Amino acid sequence: MNSGAMLAAIDIGSNSFRLEIGRVDGGQIVRTEYLKETVRLGAGLDESSRLSIAAMRRGWDCLARFAERVRSIGPGQVRAVATQTLREARNRAEFEAGAEARLGFPIDVISGAEEARLIYRGVSQFLPADDEVRLVFDIGGRSTEVILGRGAEALKVESYRVGSVELSMRYFADGRIAPRALQAAQVAAEAVLEDAAVLLAGQHGPVAYGASGTVGAVSDVLRASGRSDGTITPALLDELAEQLVQAGHVDRLVLPGLKDDRRAVIGGGLATLRAVCRVLNLQRIEPARGALRHGVLLEMWQRDLPVDDVRKLTIERLQQKFGIDVAHARRVAEMAAWLFASLHPLATAEQQRQSTKLRWAALLHEVGMAVSHEDFHRHGAYIVEHADAAGFAQHQLQRMATLLLAQRGGLRKVEPAMSDEVLREQTLALRLAIVLCHARRDPAAGRLQLQRTAEGYRFSVDPAWAEAHPQSMHLLREEQKVWARLTWPLEVMVH
Repeated sequence: MNSGAMLAAIDIGSNSFRLEIGRVDGGQIVRTEYLKETVRLGAGLDESSRLSIAAMRRGWDCLARFAERVRSIGPGQVRAVATQTLREARNRAEFEAGAEARLGFPIDVISGAEEARLIYRGVSQFLPADDEVRLVFDIGGRSTEVILGRGAEALKVESYRVGSVELSMRYFADGRIAPRALQAAQVAAEAVLEDAAVLLAGQHGPVAYGASGTVGAVSDVLRASGRSDGTITPALLDELAEQLVQAGHVDRLVLPGLKDDRRAVIGGGLATLRAVCRVLNLQRIEPARGALRHGVLLEMWQRDLPVDDVRKLTIERLQQKFGIDVAHARRVAEMAAWLFASLHPLATAEQQRQSTKLRWAALLHEVGMAVSHEDFHRHGAYIVEHADAAGFAQHQLQRMATLLLAQRGGLRKVEPAMSDEVLREQTLALRLAIVLCHARRDPAAGRLQLQRTAEGYRFSVDPAWAEAHPQSMHLLREEQKVWARLTWPLEVMVH
């Protein structure tokens, strides 16, 4: 990406929405604007995990304001990511539709592991470029991410469903801060975080960095009161806890440096921070400059650099983990991409992106065989949709899972998705590629042709190819029967 290019990252968090705009300047991204609004989206989740209309409207209004700031930035240079609240929300699609209409860009709901990975990237770029072993954590509104890494590389990532908004609603909903409630909140957080200690197995005192939200608020208070340079220790957290208890209510809380937008969630945030210190036995925490949004910016900037795409590495990791026949997967991927390209001779940038996504699915099309050869397409769809896949948003994994589910058998199970023309043609290309490569060798692709017709699609082979590949012809005729049941039939011709 050329120097001077503008990039924007939008973090749709459970407590706050943040917009970071930066300019590529030589070898770095220089901030040009930063906006933050306290939306409390997570506070709008009811007991059935549905977002209230009021909470959604707060989010939509905020994103409409953000939209004015990013309207002049190209669509490939803006990314909006959403975290735990939208991961939980059962009516997420309703919020996304309204948000995307106002923002003008799609929203990526990312997994907890992906959020943790991006947080680590964002924090690491502001730390010394060395091989220091680092523990990075981020206490958000409804989740806490914990990452162990070395230098710029995240080694272990975890996300836990506990945070400042969630605990504050549960234990301090009326604003009162009683000693027993504060202790109960901490115990509840420790119960969720107890497995985090496994991340530090074999490690001896990595440097701990706290990112964003709660850590930033506590650090500001300690600095403003003159008790530290912003560094956090368990003893200082105990002092703050005592101040909260003495105040008795958030409205009576007097803490220099505490911003009004943090007041309502300071009880839950402090309980979670003390739990992190206790579970991980942390004696000193340094506040980190970077955060999720910085990781998003960095990844957008570096995607055009000559380095391995993190998604490519993720696909390779999954192939290795599930024992996939890589040579055959590549064969199917190449054939599927060739067939898809034959339907899109103009090869626009968007079509090339969709071809890449088809390749990802093809490279993993046999992942379900690690579970069972019977119904492996169903197992594969489940594995992909629920995988901790670095670089992929949840909607991308769901789309890939749909392709894996549709790769064999009837198409009634995915018929509603077939109204999406791109997904339909990716499915057709993948299914035909699997048929043509059924013998686990390269077919003579030059004698084949896939075209659109007024009614649907036509797949043509010459007579010599048909005679030399009788099993392939049988499978192609069976494929023709499958598509005949849909609105978009496939005609197999020998001529």
